[in-house]
Amino acid sequence: MASPYTTPGLVCSHHHLYSALARGMPAPPRTPHGFLEILELIWWRLDRALDLDLIRWSAMLGALECLEVGCTAVIDHHESPNATEGSLSVIADACAEVGVRASCAYGVTDRHGAEGARRGLAENERFLRSGGEGYVGIHAAFTCTDETLEAAAGLAADLGVGVHTHVAEGEADAAAAERLAALSRPDWLLIHGVHLPDDHQLRGTLVHNPRSNMNNAVGYARPARFEATGNPVALGTDGIGSDMLDEFRIAYVRLRESDVTASPETPWQWLSAGWDLMPGARNDTVTWNYAAMEPWHLAFSPGVRPERVEVAGEVVWADGQPTRVDAAEIRAKAAEAAQRLFRRLDELD
Repeated sequence: MASPYTTPGLVCSHHHLYSALARGMPAPPRTPHGFLEILELIWWRLDRALDLDLIRWSAMLGALECLEVGCTAVIDHHESPNATEGSLSVIADACAEVGVRASCAYGVTDRHGAEGARRGLAENERFLRSGGEGYVGIHAAFTCTDETLEAAAGLAADLGVGVHTHVAEGEADAAAAERLAALSRPDWLLIHGVHLPDDHQLRGTLVHNPRSNMNNAVGYARPARFEATGNPVALGTDGIGSDMLDEFRIAYVRLRESDVTASPETPWQWLSAGWDLMPGARNDTVTWNYAAMEPWHLAFSPGVRPERVEVAGEVVWADGQPTRVDAAEIRAKAAEAAQRLFRRLDELD
């Protein structure tokens, strides 16, 4: 019988590990007004500044921070147009070195022209055919041609994997359902869904990222409505760390704000859906510093932290430290990498 102090390893069902180096980054050229400008002035500039070494240290730091909060598996969505080839292997290898399970995808887009889209597709195919675990990634329908969307969906079907894509996060992508419905399959990951209509016809798991949606002021996805359309709901962070217990609490209070009868058991089911997406994490064990590891207690109990984390039977976190790697070295190297990233950002147009 499992101890009340233990759970399986938690799963972050949508992450951007490269954002681990973004904290403290230089201010954008001007203050963004709206979601599209947030993408254009912050995240799409950051993507362009990445190289393979920066990707490695962001993934090392992000994986370390996963273990600190009992997250043993991440489903990552990546883009680095100037360092595409090999990027997914760098991320997967860094996570494996720390002791975290990773599922990777490269977000294909036509923002960098047809050749950029081709390179993104090639990186997904290279990684998956070499034995990597993951999905075929699409950035979002609104940054892709129909031909690119069809190519990504076709590649995923050929490889027997799903597609990992942002869907209707902002109003600019409100037409995503119409463009993707005929392509989608039950093994797709549909990220955000804020502006999806109730009758969207998309197949796949809807991944709710409440903190990110609030931070970007894109609205509330109302994820409870997707039960009626047969879409499982999971939880992600969209790159704002890996603290899935905290994301669960935010998902609960956001749900409760719109429905005072809502129970924390609903967002706990969303959190638990991560184990269906990364079933290996069910075999991991996290021993916590809190005995009542159930939704009605955890919804109102911040500060719960792991004391011991086992992944596939190996202890990878104990006594406040990782066992495979030197946390101080990772933090120091990541801090150096962040400063180099910031200089590269300053040099961008």
